[in-house]
Amino acid sequence: MIKRFEARVEAVLMTPDPAFFITGRVEELTVDLGGIPNDRHYGLLRPADVRQKFYPRGKLIANRRQLSIVSVEECELVAQLLGIEHVLPEWLGANILVSGFPKLTMLPMGARLLSGSGAGLICEGENKPCSGPAILIAKECANPALQAKFVRSAAKRRGIVCSVECPGDIRQGDTLAIVIADA
Repeated sequence: MIKRFEARVEAVLMTPDPAFFITGRVEELTVDLGGIPNDRHYGLLRPADVRQKFYPRGKLIANRRQLSIVSVEECELVAQLLGIEHVLPEWLGANILVSGFPKLTMLPMGARLLSGSGAGLICEGENKPCSGPAILIAKECANPALQAKFVRSAAKRRGIVCSVECPGDIRQGDTLAIVIADA
């Protein structure tokens, strides 16, 4: 059985400087099989890190973290739990901000996100909260206590990571079809 949903693209973002994870808004993203050219997470391969404990750190593996997607609804919930006005997708290093699909982080691995241009992304799972955004949010809000609180508040609400299955463009205002095939 195939389930279909929709989400609206509210913003598209990429890193203006791949040395940093903070993203900036752009008019459109062109994705190819390596992700977003010139973005921080671009490439077919990447070195294993602390997330892949079964490979030696630095060993080249398939890049399943080419793009990061967050939802307006989950960003608002994290902000509420942190007691701040907002959590910007830029602070999370997100590439796409969507609305209309409040439980984005719960999308199963293998779900497809399809743009009208034909771009196809595969959900590779939850983007687990980490210290980079925690440090930035604490700094932006001038509240050091938020650093320790972020990981707990953003768990199961931090969005997803995806890899590119089919090249194409993604723009603000686009509708993303979300397709989940039950096993």
